[in-house]
Amino acid sequence: MSASYEKFESETKDAEGTDKGSRLKGDELGSNLDFSPSLLAFDAHNPPDPTLIDACVHCGFCLSTCPSYRVLGKEMDSPRGRIYLMDGVNEGQIPLSTATTQHFDSCLGCLACVTTCPSGVRYDKLIESTRSQVERNQTRSLPETLLRRLIFSTFPYPDRLRLMLRPLGLYQKTGLQRLVRSLGFLKSLSPQLAAMEAMLPPISAQAFQDPLPEVIPAQGKQRYRVGLLLGCVQRLFNPEVNDATVRVLTANGCEVIVPPTQGCCGALTHHQGQEDQTKTLARQLIDSFAGTNLDAIIINASGCGHTLKEYGSILQDDPEYRERAKDFAAKVKDVQEFLADVGLTAHLSPLQDEPLTLVYQDACHMLHGQKISVQPRQLLKQIPGVRLREPVDAALCCGSAGVYNILQPEVAAELGRQKVENLLQTGASLIASANIGCFVQISRHLQLQGKTVPVLHPMQLLDYSIRGIQLTASPSEAIAVSSSRT
Repeated sequence: MSASYEKFESETKDAEGTDKGSRLKGDELGSNLDFSPSLLAFDAHNPPDPTLIDACVHCGFCLSTCPSYRVLGKEMDSPRGRIYLMDGVNEGQIPLSTATTQHFDSCLGCLACVTTCPSGVRYDKLIESTRSQVERNQTRSLPETLLRRLIFSTFPYPDRLRLMLRPLGLYQKTGLQRLVRSLGFLKSLSPQLAAMEAMLPPISAQAFQDPLPEVIPAQGKQRYRVGLLLGCVQRLFNPEVNDATVRVLTANGCEVIVPPTQGCCGALTHHQGQEDQTKTLARQLIDSFAGTNLDAIIINASGCGHTLKEYGSILQDDPEYRERAKDFAAKVKDVQEFLADVGLTAHLSPLQDEPLTLVYQDACHMLHGQKISVQPRQLLKQIPGVRLREPVDAALCCGSAGVYNILQPEVAAELGRQKVENLLQTGASLIASANIGCFVQISRHLQLQGKTVPVLHPMQLLDYSIRGIQLTASPSEAIAVSSSRT
């Protein structure tokens, strides 16, 4: 065993030799490790950078902010523990095996540790390169392999996903969904499939079309020309957000360009180590926006925005796309970031006669990845009558994390429960969330707790305010009325 791993074992024991916090012991990991030279290791293509690994001083500040460590309570399921594993595999002293991979898989990639780390450790870069190594070099079980193939061959491709949604729409409308859920056999068959089915939101007719025209003119004097990324999942499962975003942008003097050939940005595959697929999707998206002459490329989903801003890094080894990727990434703006910067010019009306108490939920890749937290709150506070509440543990991940709530359903469920409890404790009558994954996760756990608090994107709230649509005593009723008018 490597010196670094032995050092780790000694550093994580207290004075009596007991492992702190019920963390992972040798009988849980070490006994499963075969240290023979023939075992798999990282390959030579972009392994975790030893200089980034060495930046970690093992202080433990990351532990309290790491959602997987909070739930699992094991050192190896913390950023610090995973860095030790990366170091051991790099040195050839710890094998890349099922036992080690499970601890890399337990990471949500929320980046809270990056925000917290006093030493500036780039854990985001380390886990990114590690996940790519795992996907190339680690053989998974057949059920895992099939599930991941299903996800990565459908979710990033709206047209393929629509084909899958057609029978699922019938599944919902015929009552078969209620029967399957009442029988409860899916969970015993596959917890991951059960989680995927449980997260399925109601499928609307809008999911099967992209109604937005390629060019939407600004209202009044044009101030900017911007492109809008539709997203691959959001345009199907919550298309009202894109409609609202366009109306808010045009009402504030923006001509909006919606390239019809655009596809997935690659966020989902990027966060799960699918390196080649991510690069292909990135190139295709760059091509779809080529020649549009835009002031900014607007995104309204935080996970997508973080990946789009990383295009320069993702395609840094591509001589044809390297500079184009940097130029593209430089124009990417989250819609809230953009509007807070350029300022709102449209008149805003109260959303109801009485003050509206709402809570804004920070999406991880917005807060920790893009460092955007003040701008959404600034915009929401400009709506007359809005009272903004702040939840406990606002920076803690909700458990969605791309497809984490499908691949790691138990940890995700506990984080979803905690997040919803913290949001409800604010007493807010409405939750604002700017990410499709968070929207689905929070909506699901509100339902599990028997709550009917609406979850809306900030762009939807601004859209209602601009159009003078008031929320009634039951905001969900007003939302339904508004959607029927759209």
